[in-house]
Amino acid sequence: MAKTEKKAKPEQEAKKNAEPQAETPDTETAAAEAEAQAPDTQPDEAAPDARLQELEAQLLQANDKFLRTLAEYDNYRKRSVREKEQAYADSKAAVLTEFLPVLDNFERAQAGADASYEDYRKGVEMIFSQLAACFEKLGAESFGEVGDVFDPNIHNAVMHDEDESAGENTIVQVFSKGYKLGDKILRPAVVKVVN
Repeated sequence: MAKTEKKAKPEQEAKKNAEPQAETPDTETAAAEAEAQAPDTQPDEAAPDARLQELEAQLLQANDKFLRTLAEYDNYRKRSVREKEQAYADSKAAVLTEFLPVLDNFERAQAGADASYEDYRKGVEMIFSQLAACFEKLGAESFGEVGDVFDPNIHNAVMHDEDESAGENTIVQVFSKGYKLGDKILRPAVVKVVN
């Protein structure tokens, strides 16, 4: 029996030795396959260069887009400033155009200084009415009448007096009327207030 075991052992060892020899050709085959794939790695080395060039192209495109946007914004800002200045100049011209007929009538009144007092007074009243119409047409309103209640937001009290017959914070005298354009106060009314 010992001989059979010894014979079995050499056979088993032979099989074991044969198995690694069988693995060797597989390893060699794997190495050959790896070498066959090695030329494919060279294009992979070129791939990073292509990727880099693609990224550089994207960066240049983004930079160009950014510069164009910046230029467009700068042009918009300059155009806005020009339009604002033009609108201001146009509004001034519109207001002055409204006052030109009034100025013409003042010149006529000055040229007719030798007219009678009554004619001269009537002419000045007409000019005043024309000027008031210009203010109304432009949307300016006057305020600050005798008897109004004093409001420190729109009135400027330069004198104060006590009077038992008048109400509390009542305007008794107007030195100059106030004017407003919509909600904007152009000039507060200068008044005298009692109590």
